[in-house]
Amino acid sequence: MAAFCARENEDNPSSAETEPCARAAFKADKRPEVLAMATRTPQLIARDLFQSFRIGARRIEVLRGISIEIARNEAVFLSGASGAGKTTLLYTLAGLERPQGGTVEFEGLRLYNGSSATEARLRNEKMGFVFQGYFLLPELTALENVLLPAMIGRRATTDVAEESLAAVGLGDRLHHLPAELSGGEQQRVAIARALINNPDIIFADEPTGNLDSKTGDAIIDLLLNLSRARNKTLLVVTHDARLAARGDRQLHIKDGVLQ
Repeated sequence: MAAFCARENEDNPSSAETEPCARAAFKADKRPEVLAMATRTPQLIARDLFQSFRIGARRIEVLRGISIEIARNEAVFLSGASGAGKTTLLYTLAGLERPQGGTVEFEGLRLYNGSSATEARLRNEKMGFVFQGYFLLPELTALENVLLPAMIGRRATTDVAEESLAAVGLGDRLHHLPAELSGGEQQRVAIARALINNPDIIFADEPTGNLDSKTGDAIIDLLLNLSRARNKTLLVVTHDARLAARGDRQLHIKDGVLQ
């Protein structure tokens, strides 16, 4: 897995240094068999999703009848302007935010129908999450942060967490606190944490939003390479159209509707 890593210089987080395991340039996979896969084997299916929020006397419609299918092992990028509904759609597809209308099915299971404990168990075992703000616990080391989902699910061991950090190029940062890591390194810890339970799908909400463009490119390379190597489905939300064009499929949301 070392071939997937490229770590930014810890003294200058905005620059990226090339290591023996430097990332290879990645181009979106446009093979016919990859594109055809999306029409054959949907892993995630959403139908007629509606969501709105009330601000004072005003009601804002965020999702307006969205339907979408995502195939197993597909890399889908969802783009759109700020406030277009990208994050709301991702949270709804990931079982984090119940829609006011419509249905979501993941691997044949209807989300939002079970108990909160059942839904949480499904997310812990089947889904990995990467957020713009990293969401690392500041008092825990990189290794301890990665171990958290595994401890909840009582599945992985310290060895697996160490391997996960090594896969993102942080094998020598196991015992560093988040404050001792650059922004790009913190996001790498978050990716290692998302992978610790060997999920079937990874949801990434603006994973490059707090990073400079060079570091952000490295993070997208890492997500794409790891998801492909490990046969994971990847759904990424981004406001950057350039990054969005790198997936197997690009979707654009505007005014709560997919374009």
